Formats: sequence, structure tokens, C-alpha cells
Amino acid sequence: MARTPTGLVRAEPGPPFEITFDGRTVTALPGQSLAAALWGAGVLAWRTTRDGGRPRGVFCGIGQCYDCLATVNGQPNRRACLVPARPGDAITTQEGHGRAELGV
Repeated sequence: MARTPTGLVRAEPGPPFEITFDGRTVTALPGQSLAAALWGAGVLAWRTTRDGGRPRGVFCGIGQCYDCLATVNGQPNRRACLVPARPGDAITTQEGHGRAELGV
């Protein structure tokens, strides 16, 4: 029998549900953050930097660094490591500062 984190703690998560990332369907589990669900689907970056457009994803995983900012359900600058995944969430890659009106 394969040892998994869920099996080791005898967790019984609820049924998986779907969210989308840039239009792609991603499966999430109840209690997962958006970042965890994206990582589980092999997505490692969902933001680009203001200067240079370099890809970013999770760095610290505890909401301190802001590298994991994403646009969630049309709202930019959400920390994906802190936002719980909800059925039907739509995450899109955030480019730069995430708000056109903040452009310099």
C-alpha cells in the first residue's frame, strides 16, 4: 500500500472539485489553498514581475513575500497561498501590478 500524507493522518477529505487557471480545468480538494491546488496540477507560476516580466509563483507559502499574487475571480493581487480554493474559482495569470490604472 502506498504511503501518502492523507493516508498517514487518516484524513478523509471531501470530494474534489474544479477550478480553472487561465481557462484550464484544475482539480482541487477541500481545504487546499489556490497555490496548493495549482502546484498539484503542475502549475508553478501564475504571475509576472512588473520589471522584466519574470514568472513567479509561491516562494514563502505563508503570505509574507507576495510572490504568489494572482487574479482570482477578476480581483487582482490575491495571495494564492492564503486564499482557500472554492468550487468554480477562476484564477488568471497576473501580469505586473495587476491593475491597469496603477501603471506608471
